[in-house]
Amino acid sequence: MIHGMDTGFLVAVEHTEHAEHAVARQVLAGLRSAGDQFALVAEFMHVVTDARRFARPISMKTANQLMHQWWTAAEVIPIFPDNLAMLQFLAWVRQFSLGRKRLLDTLLAATFRHAGIQSVLTTNPADFGVFGVFSCVTPAGAVP
Repeated sequence: MIHGMDTGFLVAVEHTEHAEHAVARQVLAGLRSAGDQFALVAEFMHVVTDARRFARPISMKTANQLMHQWWTAAEVIPIFPDNLAMLQFLAWVRQFSLGRKRLLDTLLAATFRHAGIQSVLTTNPADFGVFGVFSCVTPAGAVP
């Protein structure tokens, strides 16, 4: 199975200060052991280097190295928004009356959707549940 990986989940996996760090790593290890694959984007670097979010933010150099490791990992499938994903993004923004704080997650969801991804690893399933097309996997477990 291919899982879209939301930035919040990847941050939980990689940043030891995250409250769900250990359990997110366990969930990811279990999925890797099952031979699952992952799709992701680069918002991760923006979040883990933010001193307002973490007492000890990850340096830009280390964040770049981590993102490179993830992007080039054998189990990672790089995906990009295409024209159909962009049209889905615009439709969902209208359909669900989403505001500016939901734009990045909505574009990510539309990109996942048009890449055929049905499962999302996330620390915030509400961000993806609104669309009604994804199963969410959180550090605490699966959310329909």
